[in-house]
Amino acid sequence: MDSKKDTHLRKLLSAAAAAGEDKKAEDIRILRLDPSESGLTDYFLICTGQNDRQNLAITDEIELRLKREFGLAPNSVEGRRQAEWILMDYVDFIVHVFSAEKRAFYGLERLRKSATVLSLADLNTKIRAAIASGRKRTPATAKKITVAKGASAASVRKAVARKVASAKTAAKKALAKKAGKTRKRADTKGVK
Repeated sequence: MDSKKDTHLRKLLSAAAAAGEDKKAEDIRILRLDPSESGLTDYFLICTGQNDRQNLAITDEIELRLKREFGLAPNSVEGRRQAEWILMDYVDFIVHVFSAEKRAFYGLERLRKSATVLSLADLNTKIRAAIASGRKRTPATAKKITVAKGASAASVRKAVARKVASAKTAAKKALAKKAGKTRKRADTKGVK
């Protein structure tokens, strides 16, 4: 799996786990599944609620947060009616919200012995590391802003604002030029 996709997937998992924590989900576990054993998905997010109503609240919060922050809705949701085991399929990961009895009975963690257990702290550390390594790489076309050593914060903000304004102006000019060419072509097509 490429690092950008993996980083994005870890952000999704982190947001889903945080949404579960906000609704007091217990024993949250993230399992990275072994690709040789699981062709269905890459991760399981497993958590437990105290009762059916809390299980529904947890899944509603996860769905709402992923929709709001990432524009992502689950492909399918199973088990809402009984709410003892609710499964939310996001293709690359599956969220399982169990009652304590159903989680003990089905024991997904036992069935997936080859899976790697990730803690939320590990997940967030990996996300921060990926973001930091991405920031270190600057595109060759990016122009640096030079500021005198010891410059005030206000002068730095002004320099950045000037650079952004000039980039916006250049982008507007390029769009206007492109639109003018398109208009010219459309005008010449009508004339014979």
